[in-house]
Amino acid sequence: MILYGCPSLPAGMRTLALESSWDLPSLGPGATTNTDVAVPGACQGDFAGVSLDTSSIAFVLDCHVWSNNSVRMTARNVSASTVALAAAPMAVQVMKRRIL
Repeated sequence: MILYGCPSLPAGMRTLALESSWDLPSLGPGATTNTDVAVPGACQGDFAGVSLDTSSIAFVLDCHVWSNNSVRMTARNVSASTVALAAAPMAVQVMKRRIL
């Protein structure tokens, strides 16, 4: 039997999605920045992913469910120069864990 730990989603629906915009600040070499977004239904321990609608090999993105209903995105500059990007569309996806 599968226990489904999210009463706000019907059984069989395990993915939450959000689209927003993120205006990254100018990041020096090795610098990081965070932003939090509300994703109703997200719980600590759920899997999370983020993508930004821009191309740059100068930074990496990461995200995790920071607290219930909140996902934190982190951008880190991995280049040797300062990176300044314009605001870009961002997509966040949270997949509910399955407990067996």
